[in-house]
Parts: sequence; structure tokens; C-alpha cells
Amino acid sequence: QVQLVESGGGLVQAGGSLRLSCAASGSIFSIYAMAWYRQAPGKERELVAATTSGGSTNYANSVKGRFTISRDNAKNTGYLQMNSLKPEDTAVYYCNAVVASAATRQYRPYWGHGTQVTVSS
Repeated sequence: QVQLVESGGGLVQAGGSLRLSCAASGSIFSIYAMAWYRQAPGKERELVAATTSGGSTNYANSVKGRFTISRDNAKNTGYLQMNSLKPEDTAVYYCNAVVASAATRQYRPYWGHGTQVTVSS
């Protein structure tokens, strides 16, 4: 079984920074892609940023130039560096990873439980 655990959320003032982490654990054979999604109250979950094992990245237009996604393959951990935070960035942030377990060697998506990010004005 594979688990994703997010950390690093919290309360920050507008203009501040936070760094989210997503640690994958369990019987992992390979991680193809990691991504961050967010869901604000009353809104649908949306993609914030994603990266593949090849190093390609993509970002939502609303966070381009402010957020940076990265990963440490040796630690099976992904990160989201968030700078110049705005009140509209307030949401629960979820980690998503496409992982092949050691048992099945088949890729499937996994989700973390989310971490709250609140940006005050």
C-alpha cells in the first residue's frame, strides 16, 4: 500500500511564503508524476502544479511565477514552494501522485488527506 502525507500548511499573511511537502511511503516501485491540487470552500478541486519524472512541469495560470513545484526522487517527496501568497490562495491543498507499487508494478493515482493553507489580508 502507498500513502501520501502532506505537511507545511498554515496561516500566513498576504505576501508571505509557505513550503508544502508531500512524502510518499509504502511499497513503492516508481513514482511517475506528482501534483498539487487545491480546493477552496464552495469551489471545485483544481490543479495547481504538476511535475513528471522527466522533469516537465506545468502550472495553473493563477500561480505562475509565484509557485514552484519540485521533487526529491531519492526521498519520494514532492514540494510546493509558494511565494507572494494572496488571500485567494486560501484552500485545502492536496498532493496527488501516480505511483507503481512494488507488488503490482502498475501505475495508479494516490491522494493525500490535504493540508490547510490560509492567507490573511
